[in-house]
Amino acid sequence: MELKSVRLSIPDGANIIVGQSHFIKTVEDIYEAIVNTVPQMKFGVAFNEASGPCLIRADGNDEALTAKAIEMASAVAAGHTFYVVMTGGFPINVLGRIKDVPEVCGIYCATANPVEVIVAETEQGRGILGVIDGSSPKGVESEADAEWRHGFLRKIGYKR
Repeated sequence: MELKSVRLSIPDGANIIVGQSHFIKTVEDIYEAIVNTVPQMKFGVAFNEASGPCLIRADGNDEALTAKAIEMASAVAAGHTFYVVMTGGFPINVLGRIKDVPEVCGIYCATANPVEVIVAETEQGRGILGVIDGSSPKGVESEADAEWRHGFLRKIGYKR
């Protein structure tokens, strides 16, 4: 077995969701989950099929974001994984609905941070062991940091 780190390139202003699923209709169901929750969100989704023809299945309502999702799926090349690249909203807006998609097994990350996917490769194929999402902590928030966090959440409309 060989371990690899695959860095995902996230477009400026975009967020991604990386997860594991188990069925060919993942692309359609994630598409519907997003457009039924945040219709104005622009996104692309790609799914790595793990049996049969083993194709990257893709859909979305934005060509560039769909191409980026396909690029991520191709770079990681792990079976039964999916990649959503989005703008015009945040993962928090759609993550619950995506988790409710019957074929979704789990989520590895939902972020705009730099991401490295840790992949194990064997003769059979590749699988995701986990992700490195962003940077390591540099300390504990101070009272001023907590005030900033509270203000920021109110500024972007997540708290009153």
